[in-house]
Amino acid sequence: NPLLKNLSLKAPGTYYHSMIISNLAESSAEIINGNMVLARVGSYFHDIGKVWRPQFFSENQKNKNPHSDISAKLSSLILNNHVTYGIELAKKHRLPILIEDMIAQHHGTRVKQFFYSEYYNQTGIKDTNMFRYPGPIPQFKEAAILMICDVTEAMVRSMQDLSAVDLNEKLDNLINSLFFEGQLDDCGLTLREVKKIKGRIIRTIMEMNHKRISYPKVEAKELKE
Repeated sequence: NPLLKNLSLKAPGTYYHSMIISNLAESSAEIINGNMVLARVGSYFHDIGKVWRPQFFSENQKNKNPHSDISAKLSSLILNNHVTYGIELAKKHRLPILIEDMIAQHHGTRVKQFFYSEYYNQTGIKDTNMFRYPGPIPQFKEAAILMICDVTEAMVRSMQDLSAVDLNEKLDNLINSLFFEGQLDDCGLTLREVKKIKGRIIRTIMEMNHKRISYPKVEAKELKE
């Protein structure tokens, strides 16, 4: 697809991030008998809006963070734009409406806590609405799965040592946060399904991040025929 080709060239970090999430989402959809194809394809396209200003997203940053030179409010607007521009691209390229919905819903109406905290510390003003994603919150199970997998992948990248125990604890906290924020209210997932999804995500991540054995070093001249 031209959109994915463009994403791989302009925002390779985002493209790689999307491929990882597609594996997590498809596996999670399978365990609850959801639409596996929708979960995978929605994951491919959920961040296509990041082709505009890709350097403002951590997975594409190599050196300096450009957010350091702008206000927290402007940073929030730029992050919102990857959702709204993604929807615009989806319409332009006539992607299926459910894929467009997943682009719109994968962040729900969550608050960008880092930039909100920065703004509050600078101004003393408490206004979370200024730092919310445009939403809406996930309206079907596959969109909610994408949201859970998206924030999980970002969390895993920040972990120094990856273990199933630590991952289980952090994922519990993450899902509880989504519940308390009301982000999963409209998606139709049951508590039993969420528990299954969590277990499948942990299993998939641990399998994807298994350690390789350390091979002994052999001189190149010994290997030559």
